[in-house]
Amino acid sequence: MQKQVLSLYRGFLRAARSKSPEDRHQVETIVSTEFRQNSKQVDRKNFIYIEYLLRRGKKQLEQLKSPDTVRLSSLNVSLSQTKNSEK
Repeated sequence: MQKQVLSLYRGFLRAARSKSPEDRHQVETIVSTEFRQNSKQVDRKNFIYIEYLLRRGKKQLEQLKSPDTVRLSSLNVSLSQTKNSEK
């Protein structure tokens, strides 16, 4: 499974090379941030969730490879924000 994660990461970096320099930097920043956050937050034994993230990542990678896609976006929602909105 580690090989799949690393392969996906390399795939994102390769796909970023086909974008403009500005967009490439933006893609690389989002991808590295997302992978680092998941590596810290996701339990390594939670295989079901890791497989879900791999499937989601593969779909996002296929979208990024499309010539029509120029950049990525990310949404950061912290747990404290969701708890505050529930009150």
